[in-house]
Amino acid sequence: MVSQFGSLGYTIMGKTADLTVVQKTIIDTLQKEGKPQTFIAKEAGCSQSAVSKHVNRKLSGRKKCGRKRCTTNRENHSPERLVKQNRLKNLGELHKEWTDAGVKASRATTHRRVKEFGYSCRIPLVKPLLNHRQHQRRLTWAKEKKKWTVARWSKVLFSDESKFCISFGN
Repeated sequence: MVSQFGSLGYTIMGKTADLTVVQKTIIDTLQKEGKPQTFIAKEAGCSQSAVSKHVNRKLSGRKKCGRKRCTTNRENHSPERLVKQNRLKNLGELHKEWTDAGVKASRATTHRRVKEFGYSCRIPLVKPLLNHRQHQRRLTWAKEKKKWTVARWSKVLFSDESKFCISFGN
């Protein structure tokens, strides 16, 4: 078997990268064939210790880098429940309810947790609906102006007698 994956063992910030799916498959296949770990390591393009850890199921990936989360997994799911209860709540209301429940988290943390569950924190566009009288008046106005030409519209827009003022330019 000729190895085509010899260059897969690369380094990220001083740590070797996790084994890829292809490497894990090669290791599992050659292990079942009874090949030695040094041979498997050369074929998979990784170290012998990585092969050993994978075979012994100790290699579950590197530990996470960076700062630890200020919230637990259980606390992380409570904003999701709050959003599901009322989708129209804004971020400030969600943050207040979450912190009132005893979670010590910033507003930015609340925003990140809500986004992790696939929700967006946007203000919904709410427009008041027209009542029946307003609807009828608009319809009547539109029917009256239906056959107006562009010249007539320009006269109305720029005339001093128009009920509304539209400014162009200055």
